[in-house]
Amino acid sequence: MCLGSMDISLFDLVAAQCIFPNNGIYTRPTTIERITDRNGKVIYSAFEEREQVINSTVAFEIIKMLKGVIQIGTGTGLKSAKFGNIHPPTAGKTGTTQNNSDGWFIGLTPDLATGVWVGAEDRGVRFRSTNQGQGARTALPIYGYFMNKVYKDPKLKVSKEDFEKPDDFD
Repeated sequence: MCLGSMDISLFDLVAAQCIFPNNGIYTRPTTIERITDRNGKVIYSAFEEREQVINSTVAFEIIKMLKGVIQIGTGTGLKSAKFGNIHPPTAGKTGTTQNNSDGWFIGLTPDLATGVWVGAEDRGVRFRSTNQGQGARTALPIYGYFMNKVYKDPKLKVSKEDFEKPDDFD
């Protein structure tokens, strides 16, 4: 899936990308997990919808490719001090729409998927050049700064370990 080539919401894009670190399982996102009354009684609990949509080994191969984006591709800036100094295993994808209207970055760790979109609802609003408007220049730095805060907060318990190979991976 190319970021920026189709009209899709950030919410749906992140949900789709979650398939890869989740061993090919799509989990329908929910914005409200639970509602309790003032006494702590649960009055609503979301039902988790899960479905195996691709093979776990295919998902892991895609993770390996998305790690390459950070290691040697358009996302290498994430490792620099300028854009976050992020070194734990991260997979990701940058994206830029036609005419530099939008910059995207989706970052994946083994237990956190994050999407960043920089742009405007009006497609007439755009960056002057691809050099300024590409996802690696607009959205990726925001992700880097965000992840620095995430990794520094021990309450969040975001792993710095690598992605696990599926049992059936050769």
